[in-house]
Amino acid sequence: MAITHLTKRFFAKLIGGFAFSLLLSACIDTGLTSQGPNVNTSKPVVVALLVPSGSGNAQQDALADSLVRAAKLAISQMPESKIDLRVYPTAGNAAKATQAAQQALSDGAKVFVGPLFAEAANAAGTVAATKGINVLSFSNNPNIAGGNVFILGDTFQNAANRIVGYSVAKGRRNIGAITRADAAGEVAIEAVKSAAARNGANYVGAARYQLNTESVITSIKGAKQLIASGGANALVLDADSAGALPVYAQMLPEQGITAQSIQLMGLTRWDRSSAQVQGTPGLQGSIFAMPDTAATAVFTQNYRTENGQAPHILAGKAYDGMRAVGTLLSSGASDALTRNKLVRSAGFSGANGVFRLLPDGTTQRSLAVAEFRDGKIYVVSPAPRGFGGSGS
Repeated sequence: MAITHLTKRFFAKLIGGFAFSLLLSACIDTGLTSQGPNVNTSKPVVVALLVPSGSGNAQQDALADSLVRAAKLAISQMPESKIDLRVYPTAGNAAKATQAAQQALSDGAKVFVGPLFAEAANAAGTVAATKGINVLSFSNNPNIAGGNVFILGDTFQNAANRIVGYSVAKGRRNIGAITRADAAGEVAIEAVKSAAARNGANYVGAARYQLNTESVITSIKGAKQLIASGGANALVLDADSAGALPVYAQMLPEQGITAQSIQLMGLTRWDRSSAQVQGTPGLQGSIFAMPDTAATAVFTQNYRTENGQAPHILAGKAYDGMRAVGTLLSSGASDALTRNKLVRSAGFSGANGVFRLLPDGTTQRSLAVAEFRDGKIYVVSPAPRGFGGSGS
């Protein structure tokens, strides 16, 4: 099988370029018995914002700055909510996050927004649980969700639910997967299995790959087997454009697997791919999930107007966390920041569309389904503006 120069060039970046990297750690067992603190909403409520600054890493400091700016933007848009925002650096590690969380509790924090990295969020959650304080972390790692810790980050489960639901509605009910042969890949497989069960589809199995050319070729043989013996008519890929996606875009059609015959579906943000990847013939007709484009545009413009620059790609998580807190505080209820109120079914209006916190600690987001067609991105199913309908 011929490997083009394009394929070789992308494989040269494959090891370090996988965009969806889960920082896995054990679930915390907080022993939390309280739903959360009582608050006096007639006075400013202390909200702790934990960000990954203070390590000397310029990229983390820039990200932290954008998170702070996004949180402040959310607060400025909710003048009816009295919030005393306190910012705590975590340096992106568990030890510093523990210290930051302890200081935040000493300062009277009633809720934590952040931290980002899973180990730091895990550590902060453990400290916060001693006082019955809830944590809205920026992590995308479902392994730390639960108890008093929520994750605001995007998850495979959320994307899988949306694209599998769309696929089933179009008559593609036999779902297979091509995923990495590692812990993140196993999370992806479980997400596809769950989404299939939820949407009345049949999960027919997975082909796994390591980050090298030979393994990808072998995984394509596995995918063909899923089609031949399992009857798969849709395949979910966990690869992104910084990783194996360009390689699959070339190799799958060479083996007769195209979006015209088999629905190809992406778990990651394929809309962030380069124009070169988006125009690859092997990806035309493939679908993937993405946020509400209208909501994202409004948030980006408001942030730019306020700060004179574009937000970091993760800044919306801080905005969302503060929107949830501010919205609940505006009710005036003393139990506004309890777990029961955080998981309200109506959800909240966020940077990238509506979202809601779920009892298992994960976040459900309203997503659009988009398709590559003629090298361009077309939204084929808009993001719902509320929960209970398509994509819920």
